[in-house]
Parts: sequence; structure tokens; C-alpha cells
Amino acid sequence: MLQTHAPRTVRVPVENTTLTITDITADAAGLDAFDNHERVWHGRDTVRGLNAIVAIHNTALGPGLGGTRVWPHETFEAALTDVLRLSRGMTFKSAIAGMDFGGGKALIIANSKTDKTPALLEAYAEMLAALDGQYYTGEDVGFTVADADFLRARTPNVTGTTVGGSGNPSPVTAHGVFLGVKAALKHRGIDRLEGVHVAVQGLGSVGWTLCEKLAAEGARLTVTDIDDARIRQAVEAFGATGVATDAILPVPAQVFAPCALGGVLSAETIPALGAKIVAGAANNQLARHEDARLLMERGVLYAPDYVINAGGLLNVAAELAPGGYDRDATMEKVAKIPDTLADIFRRAEEQNRPTNDIASEIADERIAARR
Repeated sequence: MLQTHAPRTVRVPVENTTLTITDITADAAGLDAFDNHERVWHGRDTVRGLNAIVAIHNTALGPGLGGTRVWPHETFEAALTDVLRLSRGMTFKSAIAGMDFGGGKALIIANSKTDKTPALLEAYAEMLAALDGQYYTGEDVGFTVADADFLRARTPNVTGTTVGGSGNPSPVTAHGVFLGVKAALKHRGIDRLEGVHVAVQGLGSVGWTLCEKLAAEGARLTVTDIDDARIRQAVEAFGATGVATDAILPVPAQVFAPCALGGVLSAETIPALGAKIVAGAANNQLARHEDARLLMERGVLYAPDYVINAGGLLNVAAELAPGGYDRDATMEKVAKIPDTLADIFRRAEEQNRPTNDIASEIADERIAARR
């Protein structure tokens, strides 16, 4: 069982604020996604439109670090489940990447295109300031670098900014995933990308940059996105084949690269998977941890998401290092992602076990060593 280190209180928000911050850890404990999380906070400001959750999973290695996601979940329970799963993944991502940070994640329940007002962000900045020392955050789905800049001017615990920071971490995430795709192919005896068929799900910042890198080395792309315009752009830019969102999974590609939201691989969807390698940027690609065994039984090589997509976290964490951000040193760490994956692939094959079991063991070992 993981240790609990997070403080049980938060600093009082600024005087006369309309923001309330409530400890909902006990309520969250009733959900299947709860994994001995240290603290779960709910920030609410009905005047300014904020409805946010910050989940801190484990701080044995250091304070919680993870992005802020803006997503219009239909129910509070769905949002809470999402942020619990994401924060747990951040714990393992930090640990296996050798960072002195724990796992945390934030989720603002809102439509990023219509609800994300300056007033909402002001309220969220107050919530973050109250959690300074416990949680650091940055860019994620629906939460831009400009948003991070806005918050950083109001609270210190924000990374990935353009003012004194390293900027958008997405290209670094994409680079790590690109290296991870090559590592997975190499494990299967393929040493070049030319002619390799990759099915990419999601053409956001990371997915698009990954496509650029893959196309530059001659990969053949099939792509999809919830935005049809992005699909058309990828077809024109990369000579890709565009398909509907519900048609990407069965594509008989050599690699399936999920780069959208999580939960795409489950007991229901895995039988339809056309690729024999899964290597992508999305968090929580598996609906359940146990689903990795289903992939293994079908002969699919799975690159654990929190290993292959750690580049962005390495990048923003570097801003908090003594002496400040060092891009060269950061990219050297990202370049080690293929070595970590190669070790996981080898051990999983030798032990006939799912790759995510091996990855979680490595993370647990590092966390246990710091207890």
C-alpha cells in the first residue's frame, strides 16, 4: 500500500473570495478508481463558474505533478473517476522516469471552447495557490499554454509557461512517443519506419507532431480525429488516409498510436484491434489494467502509456529543478525512453507477463525505496 504524505489542509483562499475548497477524499474512496489516494480536493465557485477536482495520488517521491484537463463530463462521478485514474498514472509516470515528483491531476468540468472564461481561470488560480507545495500543474487537454501563462502570473505552482518556462510540452511528448514507436518496432525486428503502416487516433498537438515525425521517415499513415477538418489537413500534409473515428481500431496497421482520450482499449474493443503494436500518447489507454493481458494473449506488444508518453512531464518537471530549465539535459532524459521500454519488453517476454505489470513493478520499487 502506498504511503500518505500530502497535507490534510489547504491555505485559506483570498479574503472575500467566492471559492470553496472541500476535501472529498472520503467520498472518492467509494469509487473503483480510488487507489489509496492521499487527498482529493473539490473547488467550487458558482459565481465565476469553476467546478474543479484536484486529485493527489502519492507523494512519496515529491509533490504531486500533473496537467490540468478541461472536459465537460456529463456527471461529477465520471469526472472524479477520470481524475483519479489520471493522477494514479502520473505517480507511475514520474516514478518510472526517475523524477522526484508524485502523481497528481486536475480536471475542470467545463467546455474548453465555451466555458473557459478569465473569471473561471481566476478562481482556479486561487485554488492552485491554496495547494502550493502539494501540487504543480500545466498544459493538458483543453488547457493551453496561454492558460498556463495566465495562471502563472497569479500562482507559482504552474509549469510549462512561455514566461520563464519551457513552453508547450507537447512536442517533447511527441518526440518521446516517436522514439517509443521505433523501440517497439525494433523489438519486433523492424529497424526502419519507411513503409511501416501506423494508425494514429487523435490529431491534437501531440498526435499531429507525431504524424510529422513518422511521415518524415517514410511511414504510411491512417488517421482519425473528432474534427473532420484536422483529418483533411493530415491527408493533405502527410498523404495520410483519413477514416471515421469508429473505423480506426480495425485498421490492419503495424502500429496503433492512440493519441486522444483514454479507455480506448477494453475487453469489448481489443478483439477488433487490427495492429500488433500499441504505442501512443494517450493516458489511460486501457479501460482496465487487466486488459493488457488480453493484448498479450492476442500477440499485441503494448508500450505502457505512462512510460512512452513521459516526455512532456520530464520537460515541465525540469523547470522546477535547481538551476532552472536545461533543454539539453531534458532531451537526454527523453532519449532514455526507448531503453526503458526495451527493458520492459524483454522482461515481459522472459516472464510471459503483460508489459504494464512489469512497468508498474519498476515504479513500485522506486516508490518503496523512498518510504
